[in-house]
Amino acid sequence: MGAVITCVSDMRALALRRLPRMVFDYVDGGSWAESTLRANTQAFESVRFRQRVCRDVSARTTQTTLLNSPAQIPAAISPTGMLGLLHPEGELAVARAAAAFGIPYSLSIASSHSLEAVRAASNGELWMQLSVLKDTAFMQGLIERARTQRCAALILTLDFHVAAPRHRDARNGLGLPPRPRPAALLNLLCKPRWLWRMRRRAPLFGNIMGHARGVSDMPSFLNWYKGQFELNLGWHHVEWVKRHWRGALIVKGILEPDDARRAFDAGADAVSVSNQGGRQLDGAPSALEVLPEIVAAAGSRRPVFLDGGIRAGQDILKALGLGARGVLLGRAPLYGLGACGERGVRAVLDILRDEIDLTLAMCGCPDASGFSRRNLRTEPPFAGLHT
Repeated sequence: MGAVITCVSDMRALALRRLPRMVFDYVDGGSWAESTLRANTQAFESVRFRQRVCRDVSARTTQTTLLNSPAQIPAAISPTGMLGLLHPEGELAVARAAAAFGIPYSLSIASSHSLEAVRAASNGELWMQLSVLKDTAFMQGLIERARTQRCAALILTLDFHVAAPRHRDARNGLGLPPRPRPAALLNLLCKPRWLWRMRRRAPLFGNIMGHARGVSDMPSFLNWYKGQFELNLGWHHVEWVKRHWRGALIVKGILEPDDARRAFDAGADAVSVSNQGGRQLDGAPSALEVLPEIVAAAGSRRPVFLDGGIRAGQDILKALGLGARGVLLGRAPLYGLGACGERGVRAVLDILRDEIDLTLAMCGCPDASGFSRRNLRTEPPFAGLHT
């Protein structure tokens, strides 16, 4: 790996050095002024741990169960599209790293490599992401493919029906189709490591090309994609997906308690508190700050995941302490992929596990699955003092 990597921030810095700026910004950036992107990470800073001493922490475990399946840490990898921009093996590399480590990998509908290729590369637990599209035949086909490829869960994303402006991508000329600006092209030529490995170019939208009717190349994909997302959304769409899937269903994009209740009423088995990593509605609250409300609305027996702002193992424990059953990791493993491929993803996961393990010891809690609000201080600092 070359560089000394001790935390996810180190891996992010390495990815910044090794990736073309337009590719790094695609991973790292958010929408509009990026205020929600920043809020996602900053929210964790206001949560404090309770340090406990004289506790038996000699037999610690970071393991838990997610949707009744074992996981080495309380996390799965979130669905993110077009990973072939970062590395030619893209989703294949991330899926292999997740399987070797022992957590689920969620594949995006907009993945570079197809579901079938990812399953051939990894025998680990796969979750498949789906959006509500006007092409219901494609949706049904993808659900059947997910069943055939032994996916353990389906993630239905509800907050990406219109695309928010992402100024970094626009300035770099990254779009559909990409039209790189001269400065972005010059920066790309200054990244020989990325250029060398990208000589083996990844496929484009392999989950859609050859599977949606009439979509076989980029022009036909763009024609199909235009106006494809359903804008007349309703909870009956969740019911439709559940009826056709009949397996574990996670509804992603929940930021309001009433939406959580409606999602469960429509057939969701779990919800993910998510603002698309700050890539959609800028000015929306951070995922962490609304997590307790969503957990209360869901009730103790319904799993709630958190997606957004996780940059350390301590962040994962803070989310658990506020009621999440687990988290979905977005950018953190992608920094590893961009910096060092599959090895980088595995290094990030190892870092997160070690951080969880050490924090459990310092909090006097030997089991990650038993970490709860009693292990946290959530009141503002010095709130009891009078001036």
